[in-house]
Amino acid sequence: MHLVPVSVESIRLHQPLPFPLMDRNGVLLAKRSFIIDSREDLADIAQRGGGLFIDVADSEAHHRAYVGRLHGLVRDGKSLGEIAEAKVTGDLLGGRDNQDDERPDWLDLQVQANALLRDSSAVHFMERLDKLQSQLRRHSLRNPDGTLFALIHLSATEVRMYSATHAMLVSVMCGLAAREVLKWPEAQEVRLCMAALTMNLGMTGLQDQLTRQVEAPSPVQRKVIDEHASKSADMLADMGVTDADWLEAVRDHHTHVPGRLESRTAPQQIARVIQRADMFAARLAPRASRVPISPAAAMQACYFDENRQVDETGAALIKAVGIYQPGSFVRLATDEVAVVIKRGLNTSTPRVAVLVNRSGMPTMEPTIRETSTRDFRIVASVPHRDVKVQINLERLLPLTATPASDRPW
Repeated sequence: MHLVPVSVESIRLHQPLPFPLMDRNGVLLAKRSFIIDSREDLADIAQRGGGLFIDVADSEAHHRAYVGRLHGLVRDGKSLGEIAEAKVTGDLLGGRDNQDDERPDWLDLQVQANALLRDSSAVHFMERLDKLQSQLRRHSLRNPDGTLFALIHLSATEVRMYSATHAMLVSVMCGLAAREVLKWPEAQEVRLCMAALTMNLGMTGLQDQLTRQVEAPSPVQRKVIDEHASKSADMLADMGVTDADWLEAVRDHHTHVPGRLESRTAPQQIARVIQRADMFAARLAPRASRVPISPAAAMQACYFDENRQVDETGAALIKAVGIYQPGSFVRLATDEVAVVIKRGLNTSTPRVAVLVNRSGMPTMEPTIRETSTRDFRIVASVPHRDVKVQINLERLLPLTATPASDRPW
C-alpha cells in the first residue's frame, strides 16, 4: 500500500466516501461509503489521524470526488479564488512538480487545463498555457503510448471536464502527427499544439454543458457554437497572442475544404490537422444525447475527406496514433477482450493487455498479447461502454512505458 495525503477541502460532506480514509500509518479512519455530516466531524477525523491519507490506487476515485466538489462550488456561485483554494492535495495536485516525473499525474493535468480554459481572463494565462503545453509535449515525447492511453481513457469516462480533456487529446494527437509523420519543424509543431489547446476557448463552459444535455442545442447555444472559433481567436488576441498563424488557425479550424496539405498556407495546414483530430476525438466522448463510437470507427470517419476520398491529414493521424489507439478496447481471435497499451509496428497490430478472458470473466492480472501473431489478432474494436471492467490508470500506465534502453534520448 502506497499512501498519499489528501486535503480536508477535497472531501465532500453528506456524500458516501468513494474511498477509505486512513492515517499516515495506514490505520482505517473512515471506511468506503461512510458519510461525514459536518466540517467539524471531518476536522476531528483528520486531527486524530495526523492528517488524511488514501491508497494511491484509490486516487482516481478521489479525483472524481474532487471534480464533483469543484462543480458544486461553481453551482453555488463561489468566486474563482475560493474554487482555486479547494486543492486536492499538496502532493497529488498542488505541490508536485511534474518536470522530471516519469509518471505524470494526468488527473492533475486535467484539472489544470480545465481551470485554465475556464479562467481565460487571468493575467498569467499565457504563462500557464505554455506550462501546460510543455508538459504535454514532454510526456508525449517520453511516453507517447501512455499519453494517448491516459487521455483517451479520460475522454471516454469523464464528461464534467470534457472540453479540457478534449483539447489536450487533440493537441497531443496533432503533435504526434506533426512530429512523427509530417515531419514539421518543432516551432510549427508547438504552434499547432497551442492552437489545438485553445481552439474552443470561446465555448469551454457550453461545451461541458452540452455533454450532459439531452435536448438539441437551443438557438442561443447554436449561435455560440457557430461563433466560437472567431471568439476564441479574438480572446487569444486580447490576451497577448501575436502569432498570426496561430490566430488564423483557431479562427478557421472548422473550415471544411478537401485537398492536399501542400496546397495550403501554413495556418491553413494547422487548421486542417486540428479539424481532422477534433473530428476523431469528438466521436470518442460519451454524451447524454448519444453514445460514443469505438476509436477505430472514429478514426475511420476522419480517414475520408468531404468528397469521400482518402484524406492526407486523416491518414497522417492514423499513421501516428494507430487504428487501435492506446486506451481503446479490442476483441481478439481468442475471444478475449483487451485494452491497447502500445502502438505496434503497423497501425493495426498494437500490443494489448487482456482484461476479460474468453469466458467473459475479468482477469486477476492483465496478460500481455502481441496482436501481430495470428493466434492473437484483433477481430473487432469494442466500445468503452461495452467493457464493464474498471480501469485504474496507476496500475495500467506502467505497461505503456518504453524501456529506458529503447528511448531515443
